[in-house]
Amino acid sequence: MKSLLSLEKLAAPEFTRILQDAVRFKRERGQHATQPLAGQTWALIFSKSSTRTRVSFEVGIRELGGQVMFLNANDIQLGRGEPIKDTARVLGRMIHGAVIRTYAQSDVEEFAEYSRVPTINALTDDEHPCQVLTDIFTFEETNGPIAGKVVTFIGDGACNMPVSWIFAAAKLGFELRIAAPKEFQPAPEILARAGGNIHCTTDLDAAAAGADLLYTDVWVSMGKEAEAADRLALLKGYQINARLVTLARPGALVMHCLPAYRGKEIDAETFEAHANTIFTQAENRLHVQKAILNWSVS
Repeated sequence: MKSLLSLEKLAAPEFTRILQDAVRFKRERGQHATQPLAGQTWALIFSKSSTRTRVSFEVGIRELGGQVMFLNANDIQLGRGEPIKDTARVLGRMIHGAVIRTYAQSDVEEFAEYSRVPTINALTDDEHPCQVLTDIFTFEETNGPIAGKVVTFIGDGACNMPVSWIFAAAKLGFELRIAAPKEFQPAPEILARAGGNIHCTTDLDAAAAGADLLYTDVWVSMGKEAEAADRLALLKGYQINARLVTLARPGALVMHCLPAYRGKEIDAETFEAHANTIFTQAENRLHVQKAILNWSVS
């Protein structure tokens, strides 16, 4: 039994195994030789809204032979103040695994500790490990090993996405550049913990120069809506657009984990020019989630 709570805690060989298994799961979809979740029931416990994460995990669990139940946190006793550890100790006696999408990283970690079933972090305010594993899988599917390459993240460099990229860069040996206003750069203690070849800058053009991958995310993450006006003002200009793409390496990929707000973090023309990559990235959530599920029960 294994839990995926953070990329910081995932060893490099486990990255490799999940990414290699995702290749197989994508190739063999509909023809899987084994059903590793047969006879199992998994719970999806979501406090945050979701499209890609919910659908990919529900479909993935079913295709691996399991049953799935969706539990909106507001519809169970968590929404009325029951402690996470109590919910975990109850569900851990009934289910075989949990996928949790919520606000506090500590909630996911506490659930894993007290439930004693495989627990997958499907997004917290601190990290989004499943998404970054998918992004790396998508990059390598097209451009080969990510080791030694340059990934540039543009926008809010202190949110869960760049934090997961930071830990991945340190484990897999690629250069990560984060272009963000000073107010939205990652905490120094995270950079110190991770190590690796990571550079933070306010210079958008320098960060994009020669990059193999340009990556962005929404400027106003879930739970940050009250800060929207200030965020939009400070992040204005930190946008992927046609001019910026010309600074990257020829053939560089452009990715967005969606949903995309055209005219803000990416312009409409650039989004549509790279839509095939972006929607392949979205599709690949299914294949990588299945690899994660398989790893968790092996």
